[in-house]
Amino acid sequence: MATLADVARKAGVSAATVSRIVNGSPKIVSEELRERVLRAVQELQYVPNAHAQLLARSHRTTVGVIVHDVSDPYFAEITRGLQRVASEQGRLVIICNSYRDPDRELEYVELLRAHQVEAIILAGSGYHDPAFTKSLNAKLSAYMATGGRVSVVGRHKLAGDAVMPANEEGGYLIGAAVFAAGHKHVGVVAAPRQLTTTTDRLAGLRRAAREHRRSLPSKRIAYAEFDRDGGAVATAALLDADPRLTAIIALNDSMAIGALSVLRDRGLSVPGDVSVVGFDDMPIARDVTPPLTTVRLPLVEIGARAITLALDTPHPSPRVEEVAAKIIHRDSLSTPHN
Repeated sequence: MATLADVARKAGVSAATVSRIVNGSPKIVSEELRERVLRAVQELQYVPNAHAQLLARSHRTTVGVIVHDVSDPYFAEITRGLQRVASEQGRLVIICNSYRDPDRELEYVELLRAHQVEAIILAGSGYHDPAFTKSLNAKLSAYMATGGRVSVVGRHKLAGDAVMPANEEGGYLIGAAVFAAGHKHVGVVAAPRQLTTTTDRLAGLRRAAREHRRSLPSKRIAYAEFDRDGGAVATAALLDADPRLTAIIALNDSMAIGALSVLRDRGLSVPGDVSVVGFDDMPIARDVTPPLTTVRLPLVEIGARAITLALDTPHPSPRVEEVAAKIIHRDSLSTPHN
């Protein structure tokens, strides 16, 4: 088994320098030295002493959270759960908005690592991007080698613990409700293709379509930004392409609200002319007119679970906690009237 002295020899530095880096000491070292030592740690498969790490990291009271956009109600609710637990445990939370830019996420991981945060939580969707995933995993692994903790929300191929919302099951539940109501001409307002959340929710919709012997052709799926304006743009495109649509399934509630605005502007009633359903059950979903049928994910609980995993005693293997989805029936869905 490799020792700290072995790592020091391989990296060409003192044992004290290796100790500072692998144990997360607040003393500043150059990035070049840090990378050299971490490379030696990886090559020699050196396992740091847990007690030494605990002593060196005793000053850490900050948690870094990377979200796509905290102004999005989905991430606002998750962040509320994170901050509640952080406050209870005397931690400060640093929130970083990536705006769904993978390069920015990589930069934030480096920045948070440089600030010696106790844990990093990635609360945004995973990406279908192998090169990005490989780069992010390398940075997270280097951070974890110094005693840092990582947890993620959603489906990622990343190191660390995970909280998994039931996106596929939720897609199935909302799709089954729409098809069971008798709708045959259904349009889907979808989020960007590169997000694993989009893939999973669409997979659930397609499963429901198969079970109800309905079709969900690609021409009836419009991809747009995961927000209210994106929902409006996608809904307009769907209606222009197929005026026979009797139902629109939006992959989040913000997009569903955009859909409602377009239908209202075109003089179409909901659900009289077109039914509209959403996903996530944001607080506003019950206050729009008509109140939105949607899928409830316990977003505050998801945030609380993610930070609890990150601050908990480390486990030898990554943990995955699944969070169930539940359909919430309100007034925006009815049987087709034409």
